[in-house]
Amino acid sequence: MAESTCTCWLVLGRAISSCWGFGKGRCCTRSSKQIVQPEFPSDGTQPNGKVVSSDVAGSIPSTPKVADEIRQASHLRIFAFSDLRAATRNFRPDSKLGVGGFGSVFKGWIDEHGTSAVKPGTGLTVAVKQLNHEGPQGHREWLAEVNFLGQFHHPNLVKLIGYCIEDDHRLLVYEFMPRGSLENHLFRHGVLPLPWAIRIKIAFGAAKGLAFLHGAKNPVIYRDFKTSNILLDSEYNAKLSDFGLAKDGPEGDKTHVSTRVMGTYGYAAPEYVMTGHLTSRSDVYSFGVVLLELLTGRRSMDKSRPSGEHNLVEWARPFLNDKRKVFRLVDHRLDGQYPLKGVQKAAALAIACLSRDAKSRPLMSEVVTSLEPLQIMKDAQGNFHYHQTANGMKDRHRFNSVANSIKHQASYQGNNHHQQNALGRLNGGPNGNPSQQSPKH
Repeated sequence: MAESTCTCWLVLGRAISSCWGFGKGRCCTRSSKQIVQPEFPSDGTQPNGKVVSSDVAGSIPSTPKVADEIRQASHLRIFAFSDLRAATRNFRPDSKLGVGGFGSVFKGWIDEHGTSAVKPGTGLTVAVKQLNHEGPQGHREWLAEVNFLGQFHHPNLVKLIGYCIEDDHRLLVYEFMPRGSLENHLFRHGVLPLPWAIRIKIAFGAAKGLAFLHGAKNPVIYRDFKTSNILLDSEYNAKLSDFGLAKDGPEGDKTHVSTRVMGTYGYAAPEYVMTGHLTSRSDVYSFGVVLLELLTGRRSMDKSRPSGEHNLVEWARPFLNDKRKVFRLVDHRLDGQYPLKGVQKAAALAIACLSRDAKSRPLMSEVVTSLEPLQIMKDAQGNFHYHQTANGMKDRHRFNSVANSIKHQASYQGNNHHQQNALGRLNGGPNGNPSQQSPKH
């Protein structure tokens, strides 16, 4: 049975949107003391409203106190502010990579095995994030980044090289990700559209990053999964960045973590927005939103679109539930170059992740299992095809190289019964098809 629209959620959503003042600048409510800080994309399209706490940015603790708050991570380098200033050429504007809620990010060069600055183009290329004391984020987010990324090591998490805590300076030094964010590749005007195989590769990598966090000895809830926080290396491998809002998962017999509602409007799970109860399934919902953005090429929230299409999830639900209509969702820039069954399976996975009933959403480990075979799925003729433009030949060759690498890796996978069972539950096997189930409200 097709999923019906939940009127109560739509009404509540409008109320929340009105209260938050989405798209109208900042709005602070006396009861919750929360602020909406719109994020303005570089391409000038509709911003997303990021919810942050008004007491986060507060005063900066003294350096000795900070040292007591940092978890031990012997591999992290501790930088002097003067070295990072030299590494970024005094934080020159032409070294700026981007701006976020935390502050500005600059490109820099440091010694491969030390902390000193080196000549641009030599040594180790890094990204240096500098806290803006006037911004919505502050010391708490900086500390969360150091403590989480300082403890975890995974191919799909951005590597934290070190940090600076000199006086009131708060900086973070990361590995440099040459292809920037997924957001830019999907939504920036004039950028060559990502082929289907690359989109699935990115979704697969990002899913593995989330699954790693959820399955850690001390599970972590990422809480701010979105396209701007997914960075890409030269081969389009996805890595999660920005752990400022990450939270330790529930302990013992607790089922959730109670916390302020923080994150980005359009990606946050509805039950989290309504109750403040945070679980790993909140991340699963956010992943479903990003998967839908990869499928459609549309932003999660876009007020520039016609009425009824502002909220991507609500607009897409009727199409996701119908295998014959799902192709109306697919990004037109793909020019029909994608495997039909691959699109159907990706849509079925998206609707499962976006279930309004949090408990019915799959685990991220199951999401990884479902995405793995989609990397090698071909079209009816057994070939990969890519949309190309006259000026996009260089990137097209790289896309082809990555696709061939995906096929090569897949030759070693073999059959795995556990994977097949999980995939069946998500994509219409003996345990049911989520696209034909009516979620609970």
